[in-house]
Amino acid sequence: MIAAASIGTAHAKCGAGTKTLFSCPTKNGKQIELCDAGKTVEYSFGRMQAKPEIIVSVARAQASTSQWAGIGRWMSYAVDIPNGKTVYNVFWGVDRLSDNHDTEAGVNVMVDGKPIATVECTGKNIVQNMEGVDLKQSE
Repeated sequence: MIAAASIGTAHAKCGAGTKTLFSCPTKNGKQIELCDAGKTVEYSFGRMQAKPEIIVSVARAQASTSQWAGIGRWMSYAVDIPNGKTVYNVFWGVDRLSDNHDTEAGVNVMVDGKPIATVECTGKNIVQNMEGVDLKQSE
């Protein structure tokens, strides 16, 4: 599991009794965050040090995950958070065999199953704890 520096500058750190599944800054000064609160999973997005633009909290049974199967050079993890016809797909992946361990991370926004936006993380301050998260498997 790869985790990076503290997210002390984030706009909404996961609260007491919750676990940060994912957090990262974006190149436009916003923060992507995914928190596991036990019975719920919460996705938030917005400017650092400001009220989030988007907060979606779903029952644990509504969220789903895709986990690396242990085969191949690309190790990836993702969590899907549904909100009506929109799904926020928070993702993290790394090329295990490259010398630089190239990482891709961020959120894909899908509406009616079609991609409408991807917001990528920037820098090294990515926190990734999605590995082994106890959610149903994504379809």
